[in-house]
Amino acid sequence: MFHRLFPQPIDNRYSGSQIALWLLGLIVFVHILQSVLAFVNGQWIAQSADAIPLETYPAAAAQTILAIFTVSAFRRLIISLICAVVLFRYRSAVPVMFVVLGLSYLGGQIIFQFIPIVRVGAPPGAVMNLIMFGLTVVGLTLSLWTRAGSRLVDRRTRAT
Repeated sequence: MFHRLFPQPIDNRYSGSQIALWLLGLIVFVHILQSVLAFVNGQWIAQSADAIPLETYPAAAAQTILAIFTVSAFRRLIISLICAVVLFRYRSAVPVMFVVLGLSYLGGQIIFQFIPIVRVGAPPGAVMNLIMFGLTVVGLTLSLWTRAGSRLVDRRTRAT
């Protein structure tokens, strides 16, 4: 399984489930959309989807929060674009991209346990991100699941 997670070389050969490719495409699309919306109207997204009460902070603090929020969206966009390149050109790296997406989400959740964000009510964006994480776990599992026809190719490749 380790060589499936970190293939050598990284090429366009992929032996996992095709459903995992569709899931990665959906996750990438949603993350790119979220990032673009954060660029276009970050204040509205921070207040509505993430329930951050920007209006309760001094103007300079609210601007700082929005800047950090937008930088985070930019980083999510970069990871999503790398995932898109992998999806179209380097499919053998699809499993590791699911790991990157999953670790990114889990890392953020751990950080928020130690440094929580003040929110008003239950943010709907948290539910969407949890759904995306669930799809990421399913996608990782399916991407590591070798199809019957591909197993023969993998065994022959290892034997030579």
